[in-house]
Amino acid sequence: MARWVWAVIAVWVGSLAAAGDAPIGTVIDNVTLKDIRYLPRTLDDFGQPKVLVLAFITNTCPLARRYLPKLVELDREFAPQGVQFLAVNVGPDDAIMDVAYHALEFQAPFPMLKDMTGNAVRKLGMTRTPEVAVLDAQRALRYRGRVDDQYRLGGVKPSVGRPDLREAIMAVLAGKEVEVSTTPADGCSITFPPQPAPDPRFTYAEHIAPILNARCAACHHDGGSAPFALTSLKKAAAHAEMIAEVVGEGRMPPWYAHPEFGTFENERRLTPREKSLLLTWVASGCPEGDAAQAPASPVFEDNGWAFVPDAIIEASTEIALPASGFVDYRYVFLPYEVQEDTWVRAIQILASNPRVLHHANLFFQPADGKFERAKHFLTGTVPGNLPRPLPEGMALLLPKGAKLGLQIHYVTTGKPETDRPRVGVLLSKSPVRQRVYYKILDDESFKIPPGDPMFAVRGAAAMEEDVSVVALFGHMHLRGRDMTFRAKYLDGREEILLCLPNYSFDWQLSYYPPLGQMKLAKGAELECVAHFDNSRFNPYNPDPAKTVEYGPQTVDEMMQGFIFYTRDNEALSTTSDGG
Repeated sequence: MARWVWAVIAVWVGSLAAAGDAPIGTVIDNVTLKDIRYLPRTLDDFGQPKVLVLAFITNTCPLARRYLPKLVELDREFAPQGVQFLAVNVGPDDAIMDVAYHALEFQAPFPMLKDMTGNAVRKLGMTRTPEVAVLDAQRALRYRGRVDDQYRLGGVKPSVGRPDLREAIMAVLAGKEVEVSTTPADGCSITFPPQPAPDPRFTYAEHIAPILNARCAACHHDGGSAPFALTSLKKAAAHAEMIAEVVGEGRMPPWYAHPEFGTFENERRLTPREKSLLLTWVASGCPEGDAAQAPASPVFEDNGWAFVPDAIIEASTEIALPASGFVDYRYVFLPYEVQEDTWVRAIQILASNPRVLHHANLFFQPADGKFERAKHFLTGTVPGNLPRPLPEGMALLLPKGAKLGLQIHYVTTGKPETDRPRVGVLLSKSPVRQRVYYKILDDESFKIPPGDPMFAVRGAAAMEEDVSVVALFGHMHLRGRDMTFRAKYLDGREEILLCLPNYSFDWQLSYYPPLGQMKLAKGAELECVAHFDNSRFNPYNPDPAKTVEYGPQTVDEMMQGFIFYTRDNEALSTTSDGG
């Protein structure tokens, strides 16, 4: 039978599988969904709300988009009365990043989750978006159907005839029967994509090894930052199911910039074809193919350096770490003082024990001893964020008399450990034409209320001259939810430069626009807006009952949007032979 026929049958079966029927009164034992942090979550994670409302949506269904603001209004009205709203995305083409951006786009404070397998759809008998289900405190299904009757596929009524969802919520809160327990729902039919079909033509040697070499091996090699290597058939096949899971979700390779905003040279996102090849290869049992066609695995230095340093500065003593528990930030001054103004193209922070280092920041204290965070930051290291030298002619300045210091976030491994951090420096050998500067867009005066799932913090700065952006970088702690960099120009235009819809504390990446392509004119305001999730649903939240303020420790919070740039009118002519 032709392959296209099988594809049609698979889509048809997928559509039928989405259609189910759970009678009113059915107790929903549990469902498993994925949150915007790629974590599996169940209804148990919400405790026992008086009412649980699940709204099934996609990012593209016109009715779902029209009704999302109504759901936000209902949440604002009923959340204080013990009603928990959830939005469950069932879009076959909506990645988890898209789900997170949907929440940001509509300022929806309630959790947005993804039904990856149709588990929730089948248990609740949902067939269309934006269909809703209302469960009582015992998780008995009390209502299934439309939000109301105002919006239809063919048009809109001037006003709501019957607010079906609202009536259902009020009845359940009052301990009454829902008068109208089912209603027809207009909208888009729920269809889940077919699972990848085996196809042995796609092999490791010819199709998969090139993808792994280009997209994964930089971290997934022996001695790399990832927990296992993917540099051979044996190693890749041993982790095949995990590869399929993280590739299917869009979790790997790690990349958090929404594709609609900005273009970045270091983008790691797989192409649709690369993703399809990997999933098909796993479904086919990981065939090897002709080993002679396999490209050689990339070679990585076993010393950990991303470049050959001109100087390596090591901490004077080892740092002892406990076996378990939380480790406060450690501060270490390196035994080194800059002897003359020194221009550097790259700096790397390297742990002697990579297992214990989460991230670290390098700063310098000037000769006068007056440290300013907004002026004296140099660089940082975070998981997966490999250092890259600045282009020839650009450099950072280490001023004469400066002393280098590290702020280090360590994690425990289950046994006592030690670490002795080092800093490697790559000097600028050619004349420096432009110095790289930075600004921090932040606010240290915020107070995040207990339980707030979407608290906004804003930082902004005006550009004093025409500049070219070299890199953007966002930093928050465990409650960070999203971050957006927006430029506001003097002519009234606004432009999103970078949007991180599902910020990750573990993958704080830098984003490098193509050289000279992201420009900000004099007078432009660069704004950074971040949201924080201080709710109990945030699995990483240290204490959802606490009012959270600015602070350096992970249990505190920070909102820092970094912009690194050069001045367009600057034309230096200087060199550095060392310091």
